[in-house]
Amino acid sequence: MNPIRAFRNWRMYNETVRELNRLNARQLNDLGINRADIEKIARQAL
Repeated sequence: MNPIRAFRNWRMYNETVRELNRLNARQLNDLGINRADIEKIARQAL
């Protein structure tokens, strides 16, 4: 993987984690997401 793609993936992962962490428990539940699964979901989004 080239450095530019790695950086973009890292940035997308961090942005996804940040956005999901901003949601409250009810919003996450509506999406079917458990707070403990946020990092896993962000990795899968890549």
